[in-house]
Amino acid sequence: MTLLKNSWQMVVIMKTFDKDLILETINMIKLHNLDIRTVTLALSLRDCVDRDIDVLCRRVREKLLKYAKNLVKYANEIGDDYSIPIVNKRISVTPISVIGESCDSYDYVKIAKAIDSVAEEVGVDFIGGYSALVEKGYTKGDIALIKSIPEALAVTNKLCSSVNVATSKAGINMDAVLDVAGVIKEAAELTKDRDGIGAAKFVCFCNSVNDNPFMAGAFCGYGEPECAINIGVSGPGVVRAAVESLPKDADFSTLANTIKQTAYKITSTGELVGRQLAKKLDIPFGVVDLSLAPTPAIGDSVAGIFQAMGLEHVGAHGTTAALAMLNDAVKKGGIMASSHVGGLSGAFIPVSEDAGMIEAAKNQFLTFDKLEAMTCVCSVGLDMIAIPGDTPVTTIAGIIADEMAIGMINKKTTAVRLIPAIGKGVGDSVVFGGLLGEAPIMAVNKLSSADFVNRAGRIPAPIHSLNN
Repeated sequence: MTLLKNSWQMVVIMKTFDKDLILETINMIKLHNLDIRTVTLALSLRDCVDRDIDVLCRRVREKLLKYAKNLVKYANEIGDDYSIPIVNKRISVTPISVIGESCDSYDYVKIAKAIDSVAEEVGVDFIGGYSALVEKGYTKGDIALIKSIPEALAVTNKLCSSVNVATSKAGINMDAVLDVAGVIKEAAELTKDRDGIGAAKFVCFCNSVNDNPFMAGAFCGYGEPECAINIGVSGPGVVRAAVESLPKDADFSTLANTIKQTAYKITSTGELVGRQLAKKLDIPFGVVDLSLAPTPAIGDSVAGIFQAMGLEHVGAHGTTAALAMLNDAVKKGGIMASSHVGGLSGAFIPVSEDAGMIEAAKNQFLTFDKLEAMTCVCSVGLDMIAIPGDTPVTTIAGIIADEMAIGMINKKTTAVRLIPAIGKGVGDSVVFGGLLGEAPIMAVNKLSSADFVNRAGRIPAPIHSLNN
């Protein structure tokens, strides 16, 4: 009765009085894993800068507590009010490379610990923004922060980090690509007793976005307001159920329209919850990011959607075409439901976080090269992929360069989140638990990239960057 009452409340607020929609909402939540994947408080820390690092850390702490002290409590209350799970509560802050650069001493790890301690205190799951934007080059603060990332991720629990190394306007900073490849390897080394969890909390980007609510890449961008609530909605199980409800011979137009209609409903639910939470916190609502972010739970898999479409398994020929259609339909449905769709918004394909992807990788249906092809049309990139621990830094840099090139040329966000499994090889697995799941270690090409990635400088931006 409580669920029915609260679902009715949800629908009344949406000004929709269709009893079938009430029952459909209940089924989405209870049977098909519809949830609010994250509510993320984006917070500017630009007014916290000071030459004295102790003063800076105190100001950061005070501001985070001021805005985030009730985030978890109110999010749980909103979730109970509407009977919809809110899985993660998170914070994203201004890129810390900028905040710490004002200090007389560049002790970025001290700032990392201060941020992480507040995240523990307010009870959020993750805090992002230990970040730098270096697509065109480094400042002194950028260099110091990037060097500190492996240690910072090893000595904190909630902290997530990202570095943007390329854009379609600036090209690819290959010096940064090689440096972050080293960061990934060292972060894995320092946390090898936990299967390299440090590397799992780091991501490098091409064309990173300012309002992304998802980790590990969330930060509060320079053009963002003082604070805002950004919502990440998910529902691959809901989309799969909708596709499975169609006749097996339904044509592609029907398939795409069904996905669009489902994405519309998911986005509407997310914006409702986000606006109610923002109102309760007395801060602005930002964006709803409609990203089909899977979990290791059975039935909550993006790979499962491909099977419902008619592929024997993810990795079969046709997977990239299916993903392209899925990603496009999700975006179209979301944009019709809200004027504030943002973030990444599309389909994620993280190997360790998707039961179907895990199965496909274990059975070698899904190869590293196929994953790279899929990133040409998905929302992000090579995500949560475990690779052999003895993979050279130069090979990791080559993988990053390839993925950054896809984003640069196609004017889209791409990313790399790799976990070198120290002391392990193909046939082994890394296990993180929770939303991060587990990943079978995938083989990478053994040919050397060293001479190529060791060339200094920047790969120039493509001709279409000159569009003014």
